[in-house]
Amino acid sequence: MNVTLSVWLLTVAGLCVLVAADFFVGRKPHDVSLREAGIWTAVWVVLACLFGVGLLVFGGGGPGGEFFAGYLTEKSLSVDNLFVFVLIMAKFSVPSQYQQRVLMVGVLVALVLRAAFIAAGAAIITAFSWVFYLFGAFLIWTAWKLIQDARKGGHEQEEYEENKLLKSIERRFGVADRYHGTRLWAEENGRRVMTPMLVVMLAIGFTDILFALDSIPAIYGLTQDPYIVFTANAFALMGLRQLYFLIGGLLKKLVHLSYGLSVILGFIGVKLVLHALHESGVHVPEIGIPFSLGFIVLVLAVTTATSLWATRQERA
Repeated sequence: MNVTLSVWLLTVAGLCVLVAADFFVGRKPHDVSLREAGIWTAVWVVLACLFGVGLLVFGGGGPGGEFFAGYLTEKSLSVDNLFVFVLIMAKFSVPSQYQQRVLMVGVLVALVLRAAFIAAGAAIITAFSWVFYLFGAFLIWTAWKLIQDARKGGHEQEEYEENKLLKSIERRFGVADRYHGTRLWAEENGRRVMTPMLVVMLAIGFTDILFALDSIPAIYGLTQDPYIVFTANAFALMGLRQLYFLIGGLLKKLVHLSYGLSVILGFIGVKLVLHALHESGVHVPEIGIPFSLGFIVLVLAVTTATSLWATRQERA
């Protein structure tokens, strides 16, 4: 797509308005009800669909299909990431009324990090076409690792471990022994220290960096248009906070989600390798967006159905 600077600026401004509205709605700490989470989840999904339809109308079937394929992939990856958010919340014993504030900041940090990764990815792809081989190999390896983790018991046996950087920051500044509302710093024994609220926000921020390492190559396997990559990531992330509260209990029922994601990532990895071979002059078939979109939808539908069936059988 030939996206002008004015369109980029309008898009970023529109997303900033949506982020500000999201902050305004959730500015007061409170327990998020299923009704509230359901309504706002539906709002974000509708907004994403309207944007995709707009691309179909003004950009054509190609860009529109790429957006929906990228959006579904990023959304499904973000659902799997919610498992890690649950582990982080449990690790730091975040009170339920403060969890929505933590997630709001986490999503904002993720948006900024994704924008940086997307810009870097676009520059690398433009300069070095062979990077598609690396992206493809990395996604195939990630798919295999997901299968191995799922066979070991998935997320149920995991516990969040603070990385060395986070531990060093805690030692450097100190951490308060309790939460002080939504404050990030507090005074204890005459010393200014971090509150657990700031620590958990940093933990989610560092985790977002790891999430971007597989999600950005995955969507670049579906489209090389930075505008579509950015908007698909933005819409997938901006409804993540509400989705966390809506399907918090359902996460335990999606027992086959890791298998489905591994199939999708492996598929995109193969697609990237084929594209790289094609760019190198090798006559190989390329996988089109209509097939990719249909394949992703089918895998997600089958994964959800088999997960719910397995959970029901286990209860029985």
